[in-house]
Amino acid sequence: MSDAESPSDFDPTAQSFEPVQVFPNNEDMDLRPGADNCYKCTACDTSCPVAEVDEDFPGPKFQGPEQWRLKRKEDQAVDDSIMSCSNCMRCDNACPSSVPLSQMHNTARGEYVSEEMNKLSQEYIRNRILANYRFFAKIGSKVPRLSSAIMGNRLVREINERILGLPAEREFPAFATETFREWWSNRGGPKVRSEDKRVAYFHGCYSNFNTPEVGKAMVRVFESFGYEVVVPKQGCSGTPMFANGMLDDAKREAGITVENFSGLIDEGYDVIASCTSCSMSLKQEYPELFSMDGIEDLSAHTYEAMEYLRIHEDLHSAIEDASVDEQAYAYHAPCHARNQGLDRQAVELFRDLDGVIIEDVGDSCSGISGTYGWKKEKYENSMKIGEEMFDHMEHATGDVGMTECPTCSMQMEHGTGYDIKHPLQLLEEALVQ
Repeated sequence: MSDAESPSDFDPTAQSFEPVQVFPNNEDMDLRPGADNCYKCTACDTSCPVAEVDEDFPGPKFQGPEQWRLKRKEDQAVDDSIMSCSNCMRCDNACPSSVPLSQMHNTARGEYVSEEMNKLSQEYIRNRILANYRFFAKIGSKVPRLSSAIMGNRLVREINERILGLPAEREFPAFATETFREWWSNRGGPKVRSEDKRVAYFHGCYSNFNTPEVGKAMVRVFESFGYEVVVPKQGCSGTPMFANGMLDDAKREAGITVENFSGLIDEGYDVIASCTSCSMSLKQEYPELFSMDGIEDLSAHTYEAMEYLRIHEDLHSAIEDASVDEQAYAYHAPCHARNQGLDRQAVELFRDLDGVIIEDVGDSCSGISGTYGWKKEKYENSMKIGEEMFDHMEHATGDVGMTECPTCSMQMEHGTGYDIKHPLQLLEEALVQ
């Protein structure tokens, strides 16, 4: 009889095994040992939207494990194709071995930009501007109507394409006449006080400067459930900086956010974000890439806004008792929502809301991937990636789009002409107004 047939000697309480430490503790972030978990199944490559439309892009497997193996063996420089990765992070979900592909890509991209990229090139200057949108939006929002008129002018867009490499086809998002933070200050801060139900809002750049109605909806919905909402000082989430290899900039912004949120966590506040890329950044990319006091606590206490309500409140019952005027939506789940397991939450919630038809327009990437679709040389590929989503939207019942991601909303509107709403806006309409 074989050992397999005679398990009597097996002691389930024995602690004779040694756990494998994939990432040894050291001061330098050396991800090469993690590459050894990759067994070249190519699941990541087949899930990559960029590889599907760009035959010159070698795919996530090369950008992650293969590059690290090459560097270990031959100490080669990072290949410039790393700048064609859109940072959609779909490869993380696809990998059956849990290889930290996006972490490898972020690290490789940072090394390439720091050591290989020409700092006087159009690409570098353009990428630095895109990565630091918050800085330029803060200036533009001082005179929002004038800034929007200038940036929306066709001649200006063509000049920006020649000088900066920004695609003239893209419509620059209008600045709000009142930022979210201005609105928050003018209303006098929180309207609800609570010792037990407390959240700190990470609004991000776009909800502050461009779509404050999303932040307002978030505040009103949470206050309707009895939450005390605070809005501390914060930096950019770092998402556009990760995508463009500006890791020093991202670390600076992360430091601002960690400093201003970590003390609130100690006081019983959880952190919520209305943008799935922001929540993804605080949850995953911060602790993966940076080491600073409080960063793990921030990660553990960060939630996407609707995710938080679904965990802590009986949101389905509230929706079942509500109704709105008849309306139909074509919903797109952002890639960074899928990476957090949130891709079905809006559809599952609003299908029970009286007056609403909501259709999922499929699992394809929108194609814009933050700043990827804002680059002249990537624009055509961005639109090719988005074709499936555009087609599904146009065949859906509704002619209004819905998504949690601000840049996905840009792409949805750009490709279809539909108005786009955030789920929090519909939730506000159902529960507050």
